[in-house]
Amino acid sequence: MLALTLIFHACITEEISENTPKGNFQALWEIIDTKYCFLDYKQDEYGLDWKQVYQTYSNRLTDDMGNKALFQVLSEMLKELRDGHVNLVAYHETSQYREWYDNYPTNFVDTIQRIYLGKDYVTAAGIKYSILEDNIGYIYYGSFSSGIGESNLDEILNELSICDGLIIDVRNNGGGLLSLSDRLASRFTNEKVLTGYMSYKTGPGHNDFSQPEPIYVEPATNRVRWQKAVAVLTNRRSYSSTNDFVGKMKQMPKSIIVGDKTGGGSGLPFSSELPNGWSVRFSASPMYDPDMNHLEFGINPDIKIDMTLEDMQKGKDTIIEAAREILKAKKE
Repeated sequence: MLALTLIFHACITEEISENTPKGNFQALWEIIDTKYCFLDYKQDEYGLDWKQVYQTYSNRLTDDMGNKALFQVLSEMLKELRDGHVNLVAYHETSQYREWYDNYPTNFVDTIQRIYLGKDYVTAAGIKYSILEDNIGYIYYGSFSSGIGESNLDEILNELSICDGLIIDVRNNGGGLLSLSDRLASRFTNEKVLTGYMSYKTGPGHNDFSQPEPIYVEPATNRVRWQKAVAVLTNRRSYSSTNDFVGKMKQMPKSIIVGDKTGGGSGLPFSSELPNGWSVRFSASPMYDPDMNHLEFGINPDIKIDMTLEDMQKGKDTIIEAAREILKAKKE
């Protein structure tokens, strides 16, 4: 059995750089086999057998298949990973596994959310904010790709300092820069906080990782820091660096996460190219919370709440309303 395994492994890891259906298929399979960092985790979770995946999908290859047919085979193979943060990028299409949010409530309606912002909301860089009628501050940050400076945060938090509590809404925030996640989180602690760990791939084996390195958030120095309760609102479309931000905020002393589980995707991204010029992107550095739980596949809220149809018909956001009640209770 061992000999057969070795022969099989030698066969599928033989270097092939030809721009043929087989060459591109084999290059992609091997990139995932040697670089993707969750193969053993997926095997434990739902029985993923990556070698069997090779056999199954290689049987669908033909020498004369066109690019669209090849893309279909390769993207379906990647969907076996059940990872919404793995993408095959071609000139004509980008693949994505969407079940990680399609199978869940949206928990965000922008037309209702805009009611809470009101007509007189303020915009500072990528952040929109206002004060709700019960004196709760409300911030909506729609993308960590929208830069936000230290002076912007000083201004925002100064203006909202009169409020009894603060809501930070990062629902439908698909991520962006990890540096901005850290910059925002640093405004919610007065001391150095351990927020998790990260490992790095050190070799081609599925378990070839470095020792986990601690990740800390340091308090912003000589800047305005929030001293009251804060509620962070999440849904399944809160992912990538937003997932990282939620993971950090979950460890902050006066923070509570409200809404739905996040979409995951905290690891550092990795990209590689196939012989035909297509590229594949995925997370290659696993991140963990302080208890060494994976963050890649989403973070559970402290208080799980879904938007209700009854509230939506009334123009109300169930999650925002719940956060307001939570913050008012903390003030009392």
